[in-house]
Amino acid sequence: MRGLQSASLSSFLSNSLRDPLFILESGEVYRNPTEVKMSQIVMPCHANHCGELSVGQLLKWMDSTACLSAERHAGSPCITASVDDIHFEHTIGVGQVVNIKAKVNRAFTSSMEVGITVSCEDLFSSCQWNVCNAFATFVARRTEEGKVQLKQVIPRTQTEQMEYSIAAERRRMRLTHAEIITDLLSSNTAQLECQEYQGAVSAERTRVESVELVLPPHANHQVSTFGGQIMAWMENVATIAACLCNLFVLVCSSMEVGVCAEAYQGAGALRHINSAFMTFEVLDKDRKPRTLPRIRPEPVDGKRRYQEAIARKKIRLDRKYIISCKQTEVPLSVPWDISNQMYLSYNNVSALKIMAARSNWMLSSEKNKVSLYTLEENQILCFKVETHVTVPAEQAFHLLSDLRRRHEWDRHYQKCDVIIQADEDDTIYRVATPCVSKGGKGQDFILLASRRKPCDSRDPYLIALRSVTLPTHPATEDYTRGEVLCAGFSIWEESNAVTKISYYNQATPGVLPYISNDIAGLSSSFYGTFHSCNKYLEENRDSLVVLPPSDL
Repeated sequence: MRGLQSASLSSFLSNSLRDPLFILESGEVYRNPTEVKMSQIVMPCHANHCGELSVGQLLKWMDSTACLSAERHAGSPCITASVDDIHFEHTIGVGQVVNIKAKVNRAFTSSMEVGITVSCEDLFSSCQWNVCNAFATFVARRTEEGKVQLKQVIPRTQTEQMEYSIAAERRRMRLTHAEIITDLLSSNTAQLECQEYQGAVSAERTRVESVELVLPPHANHQVSTFGGQIMAWMENVATIAACLCNLFVLVCSSMEVGVCAEAYQGAGALRHINSAFMTFEVLDKDRKPRTLPRIRPEPVDGKRRYQEAIARKKIRLDRKYIISCKQTEVPLSVPWDISNQMYLSYNNVSALKIMAARSNWMLSSEKNKVSLYTLEENQILCFKVETHVTVPAEQAFHLLSDLRRRHEWDRHYQKCDVIIQADEDDTIYRVATPCVSKGGKGQDFILLASRRKPCDSRDPYLIALRSVTLPTHPATEDYTRGEVLCAGFSIWEESNAVTKISYYNQATPGVLPYISNDIAGLSSSFYGTFHSCNKYLEENRDSLVVLPPSDL
C-alpha cells in the first residue's frame, strides 16, 4: 500500500548525512530529548491474509510511538492531526522485528511535526532494512487554561538542523495541498482522463462499509480512540475494496482507494473523523505487479472523486520524477508547469537547506572579508562563499531576489529576463552568461528562483535556484544550455546592522568553468564579484525594491 500527503524528500536527499556522536559538556553522548523508540516482534495475530504484517497494525504502532514523542515535548496530551504520504518499501513477515523511531522535528504554535522512521530486522540473519519514513502532525490538546503554547525545538546535530529547517517547507506544502488539487481540477489534464473504457467496473461494486463498536481495547492512554486505531480500521476496509476490484477483468497496474471515517453515538448526527487515499499494487506469484480493471465512476460525486484521484496521481508522479533526478542518469533540470509548481518549489528550497546544513565545509581561502569554502563528497563538489554586510537582512533579501539586477554586481550575468512570475515566491528567469573561452559560445540557463522569508527568528531568508525546462524556451544555436542543480543565498540577520550572506552552489558542468580557477587558487575573481555584491547592497540599502510584475 502507498498512501495518505509529502514523501520524505529530506530523507531521500540526505542519505549521505551521518551524524557523528554529539558529546555534551557533561561528557555524556547526546540523545534527542523527544526521541522515542519502539520494537515489536510480528506475531501471527498481527498478520493479514497474506501472512505479512498488516499495514493497519504498523500504522497503529507508528502513531503510538509518534504520539509519545509529541507528548514528551508538549508536556500535555496530544492528538494526531494528519499524516503525510507514506511509501512502504518492503513487506514485513511474521517473526521479524519492527523497529520504530520517532522524534519531534519542529514545533510551531500549537502543532508540531514528528518524524518517524521504520526499519525491520531479521534476528536469525542479522539483516536490517528500511521500511518507510513518515511525517505526522500532532496538536496539543487544549487545557483548562486554554490553548497550549509549545516550546521551541532546539536542533543540536546536523541532521536535526536539516529536518528543523525543512519542516517549515513541509508545513507550507500541507497548507496548500487542497489548493494544488483545486488548480489541477480546473485544468484540462484531469478532465480529459475521465472517460469511458470498455469493460470498466462500476465503482459502486467496490464499495465497502464497516461499522466498528468502540470498546475499551480500542482506546489509548487518553481513554479515547486514537488516530492509529482509526487508520487501522480504514486500511482494513480499503484492503477489502481493493480485493473486490481485483476480482474483475485486469487492465491497469495500480488503484487508489478512498476511505472516509465517520462517527456517531446513538441517534446522533454523523461526524467526519478522517479521510485517506491509499494506493494499492497487486503482485502475482512472482512478486511482479499485476494489472487491474478500469473503474467507471458514478455520476456527479463519483466523477469528481475520479478526477481528484487523477490529480493526486499526477502529483505523485511529478514528485517521484523530481526527487529521482540524478546527474548521471537524467538531465538536471525538470519540466515546470503550474501543476507541479508547488512541489518543484519545495524541492528547490529543501535542497538548498540540506546543503546549508552540512557541517563538513573546508575553508579554501579568504580575502577582503570574503571566505570561500568547498565540500567534496561522493564525487560531488559544492562551494560556499560567505561575507558580511551592514545592510538589514530583509533589504538584502529583496535586492538579491531580483535576478534582473544581478548584472550590476556579477559580471557572469550578462542578461536576465523574467519568463514567468508564477506567484510572489516563485519566478522563472532566463539568464545569459558570457563565453569563458575564446571562440566558444556563451551559456544560457532557465532558472526557477524560489524565495522564502523566515518562519521565525531561527530561520534565514532564502533564495533558492535550480534549472527547469520550458517548452516555450528550448535550447538555441546561439547558446549552450547550462544547468544548475542547486544554488542560492542564505541570509541571516546577525544584528540590526549586520547581515551574514552565504552563497551556495553544487557545481555542475555548466557552472564549473566559471569557478574552477577560484577553487584551485589560480584566480581571485570570485572575491571581486562578492566585493561588488557588498558594494551594491550598501549603495541600495535605502532604495525601494521593485519586484517583477506578476503574470497571473
